[in-house]
Amino acid sequence: MVKIGFAIKTKLTTHNGGESQPHRDFEENFERFIKFRSEPDLNSFISPFDDMANRSHLGFPIHHLWICVFLLLSIHGHSFYLPGVAPQDFFKGDVLRVKVNKLASTKTQLPYSYYSVPYCRPQKIVDSAENLGEVLRGDRIENSPYEFQMLVPQMCNAVCRIVLNEKTAKEFKEKIDDEYRVNMILDNLPLVVPMTRMEKDSPIIYQHGFFVGRKVQYAGTKEEKYFINNHLTFTVKFHKDIQTDSARIVGFEVNAFSVKHQYDGQWSEKTRLTTCDAHAKRMVTSSDPPQEVEDKKEIIFTYDVDFQESDVKWASRWDTYLLMADDQVHWFSIVNSLMIVLFLSGMVAMIMLRTLYRDISKYNQLETQEEAQEETGWKLVHGDVFRPPPNSDLLCVYVGTGVQFFGMILIAMIFAVLGFLSPSNRGGLMTALLLLWVLMGIFGGYASARLYKTFKGTEWKTITLKTAFMFPGIAFAIFFVLNALIWGEKSSGAVPFGTMFALVFLWFGISVPLVFVGSYIGFKKPAMEDPVKTNKIPRQIPEQAWYMSSAFSILIGGILPFGAVFIELFFILTSIWLQQFYYIFGFLFIVFLILIVTCAEITIVLCYFQLCSEDYLWWWRSYLTSGSSALYLFLYTIFYFFTKLNITKPVSGILYFGYMLIASYAFFVLTGTIGFYACFWFTRLIYSSVKID
Repeated sequence: MVKIGFAIKTKLTTHNGGESQPHRDFEENFERFIKFRSEPDLNSFISPFDDMANRSHLGFPIHHLWICVFLLLSIHGHSFYLPGVAPQDFFKGDVLRVKVNKLASTKTQLPYSYYSVPYCRPQKIVDSAENLGEVLRGDRIENSPYEFQMLVPQMCNAVCRIVLNEKTAKEFKEKIDDEYRVNMILDNLPLVVPMTRMEKDSPIIYQHGFFVGRKVQYAGTKEEKYFINNHLTFTVKFHKDIQTDSARIVGFEVNAFSVKHQYDGQWSEKTRLTTCDAHAKRMVTSSDPPQEVEDKKEIIFTYDVDFQESDVKWASRWDTYLLMADDQVHWFSIVNSLMIVLFLSGMVAMIMLRTLYRDISKYNQLETQEEAQEETGWKLVHGDVFRPPPNSDLLCVYVGTGVQFFGMILIAMIFAVLGFLSPSNRGGLMTALLLLWVLMGIFGGYASARLYKTFKGTEWKTITLKTAFMFPGIAFAIFFVLNALIWGEKSSGAVPFGTMFALVFLWFGISVPLVFVGSYIGFKKPAMEDPVKTNKIPRQIPEQAWYMSSAFSILIGGILPFGAVFIELFFILTSIWLQQFYYIFGFLFIVFLILIVTCAEITIVLCYFQLCSEDYLWWWRSYLTSGSSALYLFLYTIFYFFTKLNITKPVSGILYFGYMLIASYAFFVLTGTIGFYACFWFTRLIYSSVKID
């Protein structure tokens, strides 16, 4: 019977990048479980859990949970690893194969495959199987001629020799001009360049990938020359298991140098270089003299490999990658923003509860007909408040789409918080979002049909088709145009035809049928009864003050929801456009909950003021009030583009604003739906709480 370890790792990162206590508990208990499988001694297995029970403040005996989990796995006979997170043990002499990924640049945002420039190639290029998310990100993972042997240091290994021509020299120069970086992977770890901060006692930060080269003024001349990084000094960090003498890779670093290699005689595979020589113990420690990129120049690519033992365990090897350069600012800003929003939300909720309680008490005490006729405020419009709005079909479609988005984001965040969508699973988040969007179609169809039936609609199939095609159709049209632009630049970020077909299949083959299923179920249910009857003749709306106009209240309503997320938005944009890892999903989940509360409360407050001024057209305004936060989001992305990014190519700018337009549109649908349902619940609640004659 094959026995495979169960290792679900919940990522709980502390502010200093270290391991959290639950994380260490899991590792220790997992190792204890493996020992128990080989030497079944129940007393020795259970007793160490008592210490964990003393540390637990969760209100239940967590050590019993651990025991049940591990014993259940033992009885079952086999268990599993999550894909992409299984540790691999290496012994001395085992072959380590380095894979190459895309060339990436923050200046152009256009990824290219590694072999799009004339780097050294293996005898046969083999593509690794990428998931849907990796393809959409532009990842192209392939094998490389860089191969090591575990725990066997190597010095000055020559990979290949090339002679540039005018075309290849131009290709390298273009990549150096655009500050492209080379990405490599070893044992699922991305290659990083350690960089020391200027501040004293500051931790080392890591840059993802090394630059293709650099353009500098050389030897006192005014002319700028291009130099390529052709010598790589790799450092493989490993954590050794003393009992089994095996090792696990916990770090993959590089220092890149530009070296004009020299040798005696004619070049052959056995030629020994004079600039670096393993036999003479001559190492490359600086870029002197550097290797220039010009037509007919000879370039020899070489590398060194060193192995360093590390105290970092395999389960914590991503912590150094996730340590952000401005982590203290990040945490302080997030907490500060959340505390302000929580305070404002609490104040709004308290005011609303007190005001509503007074109104309802006053209205219920009106006994005579004369008093009832003199009533003012929101009770006065009870005969019109549930009148279907103009373009009610479109409102149903947008509400259904918002429910679909809400379900997708909520479930994705829960999985991310639990550690299932960690950065080690490249493309996992993108893949999960696409699949969840497709599966949530059933809830989107249900919500749109349910609301449509409340408006006394009968053509539910028309609403279903609009729900299934409106938002995805607009987003896909923009995406298709952007993809065509990327294709024109011959970038690996262009989605291949096969992947495009897969996206269309997910849409038409799964999402659309699920929307129809949801709509069918929702339309078959009885319509929701309004708490008050609607008059046949609409009431005239009195002239409103300027501050109660639709445009003003809608624009004001979007400020608070945007304020709840704009700090976190900065880090999300940085992770997307400046190629950094985003990992604080716990805080993001809290921000998402605060966003929900804020959207709901600001919409309810403005809806209450609107009804008090005898304006009963609240349906669309409730949606647009919180949805207007998307306008501020898009304005912020414009500000971010001009202040934080160094994008110069027109195509790259179009890509940025195209994708940010899709993101802002999605944010509008999400926040608008939250505000609408909050106001929908609020109006039904207050009008069912008063006596209507």
